[in-house]
Amino acid sequence: MTSTPKTDPEAAAHFAAAFQKIQKEIGRVIVGQEEVIEQLLLAIAAQGHAILVGVPGLAKTLLVSTLSRTLDLDFRRIQFTPDLMPGDITGADVLHTDPATGERSFRFTEGPIFTQVLLADEINRTPPKTQAALLEAMQERQVTAGGKTRPLADPFFVLATQNPLEQEGTYPLPEAALDRFLFWIQVEYPSAEEEAEILRRTTGADEENVQIVLGAEELVRLQGLVRTVPVADSVLDFAVALVRASRPNEVDTPAFVQQWVQWGAGPRASQNMILAGKARALLHGRHHLSTQDIIAVAPAVLRHRILPNFAAQAEGMTADVLIQRLLKHIPAHPSALDGDRAAGIGS
Repeated sequence: MTSTPKTDPEAAAHFAAAFQKIQKEIGRVIVGQEEVIEQLLLAIAAQGHAILVGVPGLAKTLLVSTLSRTLDLDFRRIQFTPDLMPGDITGADVLHTDPATGERSFRFTEGPIFTQVLLADEINRTPPKTQAALLEAMQERQVTAGGKTRPLADPFFVLATQNPLEQEGTYPLPEAALDRFLFWIQVEYPSAEEEAEILRRTTGADEENVQIVLGAEELVRLQGLVRTVPVADSVLDFAVALVRASRPNEVDTPAFVQQWVQWGAGPRASQNMILAGKARALLHGRHHLSTQDIIAVAPAVLRHRILPNFAAQAEGMTADVLIQRLLKHIPAHPSALDGDRAAGIGS
């Protein structure tokens, strides 16, 4: 049994109330997309980055910008284009001339990455060399440029949007870059009713305003609360088993994984599932983590970390289909479905 201390119920209730208020504010602008909004908030609560993937016109950029308006944080947007250079993101040494002495010297000019919320818009419209400029910042929360390492603000998030890879003029993100994103959030078309409501809201004269809900200090405090959520060993074992089963060369790997997967998820996937699951538990007003939370966040954590092989692609076997089969293949321990009893901490 784990010995993690019980999460303060009052603090947990405050967490749920704050993030539910953010959801409500976003809902004043964004129609539907409840699951997408929740996943975006879970990524932020778990101190992770998220990438939203969908065809143009599904309000991905509007969603991120609306979220930023509910947070009293510094926000910047980079429009990724084929001619964007790494220095356009990180900053560069620029030659300055002292008007009094005429002396010349190089000074570092910060790029837009020196912010708290960075919207990387259409991130796959720029070549891999420029995409790689985000790697150190996303993992280490720092930027090395001009021979010096400079820390980034806290909190710091990269919220990216991406068009489907099948579209012309896109560059697939390197696996190392994809693995830095906690969530790959799939944005689907709205329903007919939602699309009608979108037309009502966007073709009139009125414009919805959203209120600021959280500032930087409060957000950091709530992020710290996520790590205090208790987790039973049976839930940890379930997350580990799920991730290891996605690897074609592991012992006891399912036959369908050996047949259709080129490579599976690494340890960062199980780490992210636990953190995101803890955030989800708090968002839903619970003080413990259960396998239901792991099952809920698994698709967004795994879909960019499982690569179907050519045989799978030929049969239309997507990463999402494989994830659902994995979830059916790995049985959850009965006690793990109610994580507080499994951890022996009560309700």
